[in-house]
Amino acid sequence: MSKTKNKPHKGLLKRVRVTKSGKIKLQKACGRHLRSHKSAKATRRFRLPTYASPADAKRLRGMLCLASSSKKTTTEASKQTTDKDQD
Repeated sequence: MSKTKNKPHKGLLKRVRVTKSGKIKLQKACGRHLRSHKSAKATRRFRLPTYASPADAKRLRGMLCLASSSKKTTTEASKQTTDKDQD
């Protein structure tokens, strides 16, 4: 029997980006069309990046098959390399 593989959610992959620090960057909703009745201030705010809240980020990481906290693994790895360099 073959084991089942973890597959990332393809629709979500097209809509979000994961930054180097591990934050999930996304676009605000309702900013693509029907802009004529929205204020100029509102349409400018749609251009700004939005980051997922910590609770949403945890759920989204699960859908993307990422480790729960990528920051922890990178800091641990850097500590190990600096410890080896000091020896």
